[in-house]
Amino acid sequence: MAWNEPGGNRNDNDPWGTGGRRGNDQGPPDLDEALKKGLDKLNRMLGGKGGSGSGNNGSSSGGSSGGFGAILAIAAILVVGYVMYQSFYTVDEQERAVVLRFGEYSRTESPGLRFKVPLIDNVYKVRVTNVRTAQSSGQMLTQDENLVTVDLQVQYRVGDAKAYVLNIRDSNQALAFATDSALRHEVGSSSLDDVLTEGRAELAVRVEQRLQSFLRDYGAGLEIVRVNVESTQPPGPVQDAFREVQRAREDEQRLKEEAETYRNKIVPEARGQAQRMIEEASAYKEEVIERARGETARFNQLLAVYENAPAVTRERMYIQALEQVLGSSSKIFVDTESSGNMMYLPLDRLTQGRLPANSSGNSGSGNQQLDIQTLTDQVLQELRTRQDTNIRRSR
Repeated sequence: MAWNEPGGNRNDNDPWGTGGRRGNDQGPPDLDEALKKGLDKLNRMLGGKGGSGSGNNGSSSGGSSGGFGAILAIAAILVVGYVMYQSFYTVDEQERAVVLRFGEYSRTESPGLRFKVPLIDNVYKVRVTNVRTAQSSGQMLTQDENLVTVDLQVQYRVGDAKAYVLNIRDSNQALAFATDSALRHEVGSSSLDDVLTEGRAELAVRVEQRLQSFLRDYGAGLEIVRVNVESTQPPGPVQDAFREVQRAREDEQRLKEEAETYRNKIVPEARGQAQRMIEEASAYKEEVIERARGETARFNQLLAVYENAPAVTRERMYIQALEQVLGSSSKIFVDTESSGNMMYLPLDRLTQGRLPANSSGNSGSGNQQLDIQTLTDQVLQELRTRQDTNIRRSR
């Protein structure tokens, strides 16, 4: 039968312990009584005594033991919750977790949800993927005993999380000391010109290699990504003089490049001209040799003919020689048998101004024949006159 079933004057099933005495029919339950009963039940579950004793002493002892048991229960729940909270942790994708058990290295955890023993294990999370940057700057001596100021940037990351956590107390300070040592060693092994000009890139490479070697010997767990030499400058009081020297070197380099360009232009042309002259000389040589061979062959053939008919050959050679000599001349020499003198006919003077000009194109052929006839008559008349003169002189 339900405790609040209608029709009964008294109900023993009342959970509020009112024994059916409800006072007002619609009154609220007694919260203090309900809380007290709940604490009694929790106390009995933890092994304590219940609060059902009679009398005032029993009620007070039961209430005090019930309150103490509740406190213990709440404390136990909090302790368990804290232990559970501290036992699990998460390692990010960019991190590695170094676990120490009683201060001694235990393991290195990869990314994910991990478990540790609270108050026994210590976990140190280290970012191993991001690239960090460190700056270094200072004045130092070069190999040729000159001061130079070098600004350097070092990019690095954590390569070994265990060594990074356990071997070095202050990684930034260790890196700064190692960078300064490597930089001073390399600058001290280089000349000022190399540090200030074209040797800067090579200087950065050498510093990177030496710095990585130092960190490896230290066991720092750091890995050098890149070393950049940002600037190299001489000391302030002599910077103007160094700039002048730098400009002079640039002018020297420019003049060298211009001279090299001129040489690359002139030398091939000179070689081409020399080769052309060599080829022309070779061609002239071959031409002279072949001409001499031809003259020799012609002379041998002429000699054979001369031996067979000397007189005819001699006269023929004489005539050919005269043709070659007088072929381009406008003067004519006539050799007459009657006298030992050679007649000279100046045809250029005979024809100059005496030939009539052609008046029209239709009568051109007739005028040409007339000019030839007139010239022939003049020549014959000149021959007769000279012949008569010679005859008179002979008498």
